[in-house]
Amino acid sequence: MTFAERPEPAIDAAERPMLEGWLEYHRETLVAKCAGLTDAQLREASVPPSALTLLGLVQHLAEVERFWFREILAGEALPDLYSTEEDPDADFKVSETTTWAETEAVWRAETAAARESAAAFGLDDFSKGLGSSGKPFNLRWIYTHMIEEYARHNGHADLVRERVDGATGV
Repeated sequence: MTFAERPEPAIDAAERPMLEGWLEYHRETLVAKCAGLTDAQLREASVPPSALTLLGLVQHLAEVERFWFREILAGEALPDLYSTEEDPDADFKVSETTTWAETEAVWRAETAAARESAAAFGLDDFSKGLGSSGKPFNLRWIYTHMIEEYARHNGHADLVRERVDGATGV
């Protein structure tokens, strides 16, 4: 996926298609920021002492997709993909054997499961799971939060990508 191939959000859609369009746009922006790099480049940290990498961002967002759409929205009891109680930030960490193929496959599976979970809810429907406040979230809030989450991390991805190979863009 390149920037030119990303689906542009509609400018005249109803609320739900608009929210879904922006989320898809940001999802594919993340993929575009990883396009054309080797596994070694995708594991390259931004600027020491930060260990932030493009693969780490993709792992993190796979875990975030799983948490908000499956655990919170659908109420599924699932283990974390990468994080643990001992290391809650493990989703950002990669090893020398972490590959794009494996990481993208997990992320794609989680985004597909997220779409499936969301399809069963209306925007005003509340989640089956509860947040740390003990309260549920409606799907509209989750969509808005996920757009914000991707937009913030795509900004990080811009900086990491520029550091790795000098590429800049949308």
